[in-house]
Amino acid sequence: MSSVVSLAMLVGGVVLVVAGAELFFEGVLSAAGRFGISAFALTVVVSGFEVENLAAGIATNLQGLQGAAAGTFLGGTTFLALAVAGVGALIAPLQARLPRAALFWTAAAPLPLSALAVDGTLSRLDGGILVSWFAVALFGLWRSGRALVGSAQAPRKRFAILRILAGLAVLGVAGELLGEGLRRVVGRFGISDSLLGNTAVAASVEAEEVGRVALPARRGRPDVALGNVLGTIVHFVCLNAGVIALVRPLDLDGVTRALHLPVAAGSSLVLALLLGVRGGLGRVEGAFLVAAYCAYVATAVVVSV
Repeated sequence: MSSVVSLAMLVGGVVLVVAGAELFFEGVLSAAGRFGISAFALTVVVSGFEVENLAAGIATNLQGLQGAAAGTFLGGTTFLALAVAGVGALIAPLQARLPRAALFWTAAAPLPLSALAVDGTLSRLDGGILVSWFAVALFGLWRSGRALVGSAQAPRKRFAILRILAGLAVLGVAGELLGEGLRRVVGRFGISDSLLGNTAVAASVEAEEVGRVALPARRGRPDVALGNVLGTIVHFVCLNAGVIALVRPLDLDGVTRALHLPVAAGSSLVLALLLGVRGGLGRVEGAFLVAAYCAYVATAVVVSV
């Protein structure tokens, strides 16, 4: 029964995290819509701000599961660049010629994290550097594509501020539940927290991203779909990694430094190269990215075992 409770806490935490983030996101979109923010700004800045991922990373780090905490932004980046972009292209080809500068900022975003993680620790100073780099990288990404995307009308729902506050409250509870569930699962089943954080948790928390990419692509806006992926990658490897380290310094184990970090940085580079060379992602490129993600997961399982 204890095992069932542990799994229930883990699943319940993920469900609440996603629900709370959606509530928060609706409030932000509604508030932003009143100021007439452009489609690119909404996609790169707001949609890229994945509160559920950040909450999961902070909670697991405070629980002492540092491998899982690192997995939220590293595994999340890999999941976005390979699985989400790949599945999205399989559902509806993402044909859009993005500015080279936007692709440059996407590929360059993980570089400071890779350099700072060489010593195996992300200190609070490192966290501050990453947050500062986030401001530079996000501005560069936004500036490079501000003329690419036209304005979009965000849905105006009532009680926008209340939705934001309620979403944050749900996320607070969800983060604690998820962290405790992870701790129990790791303790009872001997599952590597690095493996769990980089694969199962990252994919579960970010699963809704497939819809956020596929929907605009099917409605003829592949630029917005790709902007969501690129913006979120920058958020993950800069802002999320930095904030998590600021809350509590993060030690990175050998598997994280040897596998998960290089793959996260490499997947961002591969995605940027494909978009630059192919002018978007067709179904062939989508199948390649999905296959690459499956190979990564298989390798992670073998290494952890």
